Formats: sequence, structure tokens, C-alpha cells
Amino acid sequence: MSMEKIWANSGDSHFLEPESLWRDNLPKRLSELVPRAEKDADGEWESVHIDGMSFRRKIPTGRAREFLDASHRAPGAGDIAKRIPDLDQEGIWGEVVFPSLGMWSSSFRTPEVLREALRVSNDWAFEEIEKYSPRMVTTAQVSTLDIGDAVAELERVAEMGYRAVFMPTTPHPLQKDYNRDEWEPFWTAAERAGIVVAFHIGTDPVDLSAGGSAGMVYRGPGGAVLNYTETTFSGQRAVMKMVASGALDRHPGLRVLVSEGGATWVPFVADRMEEGYRQHQMAVRPKLKRSPKEIIYSQVYASFQHDESAIAAMTAMGFNNVMWGSDYPHLEGTYGHTQETLHGLFDEVDAAVRERITVGAFQELFPQVPPLPVTA
Repeated sequence: MSMEKIWANSGDSHFLEPESLWRDNLPKRLSELVPRAEKDADGEWESVHIDGMSFRRKIPTGRAREFLDASHRAPGAGDIAKRIPDLDQEGIWGEVVFPSLGMWSSSFRTPEVLREALRVSNDWAFEEIEKYSPRMVTTAQVSTLDIGDAVAELERVAEMGYRAVFMPTTPHPLQKDYNRDEWEPFWTAAERAGIVVAFHIGTDPVDLSAGGSAGMVYRGPGGAVLNYTETTFSGQRAVMKMVASGALDRHPGLRVLVSEGGATWVPFVADRMEEGYRQHQMAVRPKLKRSPKEIIYSQVYASFQHDESAIAAMTAMGFNNVMWGSDYPHLEGTYGHTQETLHGLFDEVDAAVRERITVGAFQELFPQVPPLPVTA
């Protein structure tokens, strides 16, 4: 007997934009500064050039290398017309869509180049993805190199109709961190526009000029698992900064999503911050109108894909903003085995809990997405 299909909304997915999107749509003086890669003759290494910097990196091997080859990707990874059939097959209804080119944002040094490149991305994604289906919640991109640019672009994309903005878990290394008052105009603009601030894990800045690469912190024994686990922590730090600095307390209408980082960390971080706030009152600045735990539980949402423990964050720890996500089409995602994953997670779970995690939390953040049809 075939399993009954479990339908779910996804709080995490990605789209591969055309590789030449920035080069084709920026003036020549700017297009020369956007990322480009040149492979060596042996196909093992490549030189990457970006904003006046160059470095060499080893081309991924194994399944990671296959993902870079279009013939091995999920059909809808970079083709919106093929994406909806992929989602229907997997049992995914609505989804939050993060960019791919935007992962280079922290590597730029010239504010004008980054501002204009992200503007191109936002115009393209809105026309090609957001407008294609009301099931898509495309995340806009803003510069974290210049906060004034970020505010201006946030207001522009909000006017266009964007409902979420992708933010790296740590801002550009040349900019102030998220707990500083300089970011207050941005939080104010996001709350006013009703735009969800969507952090995606693994987006800390990387010093590319020193040969660094995204997600590479550890080398040697256990490096692959260590690096994969390490990516989850940056999302936690982003939330901590927004809570401790009072940003979320001052903006109770602002909602934050941390995608792909699991959910059981939320109760732990909330309890830890609660203890710190209580036990170190004499040193705490600023003072908050609400407790850290109340702020986090009411304004922070967290998505996971495989973690069995994430369900316990709701059922045993009282954190109700748990959201499932497929991470389509990435290697660590559920594409090809989504139904197996969902049944493994939810077959023995109370129906109300399952509905909240697979459908309800997403709909709460993005009510504009049409509800799952009864006939699906």
C-alpha cells in the first residue's frame, strides 16, 4: 500500500539564478567587479575574481560536485516552470525561496556594486519567481555593507510586494553588528512594511582573499561533520543579538525566521538569556519591557528538515513557532525522499502538532500564500 501523501509548507528552499545575471544586467564598470570563476585545465581548481580580489579554490568533489552539474540537479533548481511539478511530487505547497548568487554578498567591498547587483537580483526574482505562483515567497536581498542602502532597498521591495528579506546571519565585516543602534532604521522599516526578516544559517562572512571558503572552519579528522554542525550556530547568535540589544522588544510586530538551523536551540537560548538577564540585572543594558523568553517565543520562528528533536521543542518545551523546511534542492535537503521524511517525523505525532509544524506556522508568517486545497 502506498502512503497517504502528507502535504507541507516549506520554510527553506533555494533557487539557482542564471550565473550571468549580474554581468548581463549591470554597466560594464560594475559588471567587471561581480564574481566570476575560471576553471583550470585540469578541472580540479579554479580562480575566483570578485570586486578587485582574486583567490584560488578547489572544486568540490563527490555529490557536491554533482550538484554543480546541471544534469544531476533537481529539475526545478533553476527552472521555475519545472519547480511546481517538483513540489507537487514531493508534497510541498508553499515555500520560502532563498537566493544563491546573494551568498556572495559579504565578499563585496564597493557599496555601489553590491547595491546595484542586489537590485538586479530583486527585480529578476520578483518577475521570474514571485509572480509565477502565489505559492512562492521569494526573499529579497539588501546590502549589509551600507545600512542606508539596505533601508532604501527594503522600502523599494516592500512597495513591489515582497514579504520577506534574506539577511546573512552576520552583517558585512565592514559594517556594525546587528546588536548596534545603527541598525535601528532597518528594523523600523521592516516592521512598518510587515516584512519577515529571514536569516539563513551558514551565511557568516568569509575572508575570500585569504583563501577561505563558505562553511570551512575546521580541517582534519571530523571536518565535514564539524563544519556542517558549525553552520547552525550563526543563526542562534543573530537572534541573541536582536533580543539582547532590545531590537525585537522595541519592534513587537517584527517577525524573524531562522531557516535550516533546527528548532531545539530556541528553548535553550531563551532559557540561557532569561537566566543571564535575571542573574546579572545590575549589568544589563538596555532594560527590556518583556523577558527574553517571551520575546523569542512570540517573534522568532525556526525551520528544520530532518531533526526528530525539533518536534519536542513544541510538544515538550512549549515553543510553538516550529516550521518544517525541505531545503530544496540542496544535498542536505529532502528532495527525492520528502514523503518518507515527513511520515517518519509525523506518523506518531498528534494531528494538531503536525498541522502547526507543517502548515500553520508558515501560514501565520505568510498569510498571503493560498491555503492548501482540500483536494491536494
